[in-house]
Amino acid sequence: MHQWYLSYNGQTMGPLDEAAARQQASLNPNGHCWRAGFAEWVPIAACAELRAESVAGNVTAPPPLAGIAGQRADAIDYRIYGEDMQFVEIELDPGESAIAEAGAMMYKDAVVRMETVFGDGRDSGGGFMDKLLGAGKRVITGESLFTTVFTHGGSTGKAKVAFASPYPGTIVPMTLANYGGRIICQKDSFLAAARGVSIGIHFQRKVMTALFGGEGFIMQKLEGDGLVFVHAGGSILERQLGPGERLDIDTGCVVAYTDTVSFDIRSVGSVKSMLFGGEGVFLATLTGPGKVWIQSLPFSRLAGRMLQAALKPGREEGSVLGGLGRLLDGDNRF
Repeated sequence: MHQWYLSYNGQTMGPLDEAAARQQASLNPNGHCWRAGFAEWVPIAACAELRAESVAGNVTAPPPLAGIAGQRADAIDYRIYGEDMQFVEIELDPGESAIAEAGAMMYKDAVVRMETVFGDGRDSGGGFMDKLLGAGKRVITGESLFTTVFTHGGSTGKAKVAFASPYPGTIVPMTLANYGGRIICQKDSFLAAARGVSIGIHFQRKVMTALFGGEGFIMQKLEGDGLVFVHAGGSILERQLGPGERLDIDTGCVVAYTDTVSFDIRSVGSVKSMLFGGEGVFLATLTGPGKVWIQSLPFSRLAGRMLQAALKPGREEGSVLGGLGRLLDGDNRF
C-alpha cells in the first residue's frame, strides 16, 4: 500500500496509509495530495484514488468517463525500480489484469496467466471484426498487432509482473482520471497499463504539423480512468501550462500532453538558424491550458548519433591516429 501526504494551506500531513488518507480527503477535499509515483502534488478533488471511498468504507465510485462505455480500469499497485534503465513491477490481486506491449515483460509470478489478444485487451463485447479493427488501429501507430494481457489466475494473495524499458530513460506513471481521462502521446511511448485502458489513435489535424511535427501524422491516444506507464528517453520534465501559455520544444522531445493542449509547429527563425543552428527547421509549439511531458533524449537522436559513429569508423575519439590507432590496438580484425 502507498503512503500518502496531504497538504492544506502549506501545512503537510503524513505519512498516512491509504485508508487514513481517504478518510481525511473525504473530510476536507480542498487541498493537495502526493504519494510515491506522483511527479508533483495533485489536487485532492482530482485524485481518483482518494475520492473512491467514503469515511464509512462504502465504495462510491465517481461517474464513468464519457466515451469509455462505463468501463473502469483495474486498480493496480506498482513500484518503479532503477535509474537509467528502469522497469516497473505491478502487483495484482486475484482477477486483476495488466496489459503491455508484446515483448515488454521482464518476469512474472507463476500464478500470473499470460494471454496474447488482438488490440488493447479490453473486453468490449464486440465480435471478431470489432477486435480486428482495434488491432488495426495499433498497426497504424506502428505498434504490434497484438497486446499481451497478464491476469492473476489464483484465488488468494498477490502476484507480480514486471515490464522493462526498451532503451535508457524514465518510466512515467499516469492516472488518467487525474487528466480528464485522455492523454495524447508519441506512438512508441506506451509501455503498460491497467486492464480497461483504451489504446487508440490520434490524428494531427493540421497538415504542416503532421508533416514536420516530429511525431508524424498519427500519435497514440490513451483513454480511461486507470494507470498507464509511458516511457520517455533520458530524463523527464513535466510542465503545467496556463491558458494561452506557449512552450517551444524540439519536435522529437514531446512525449505526451493532455487533450486540452494545442499542438502546432513554427519555424526556428532565420535561414541561418535553420541551416547552422543544429535544431532543424521547425519547433513544436504547445499552448495551454494543460500539462506536457518532455524527454531529454529522444530515441531518434540517440539512434542517429550511434549510426553516425558507426558510419565514420575513421574517427577515433581521443586518438590522433584515428583508424590506424584502432588497427594497432587490435579493434580491427581481418
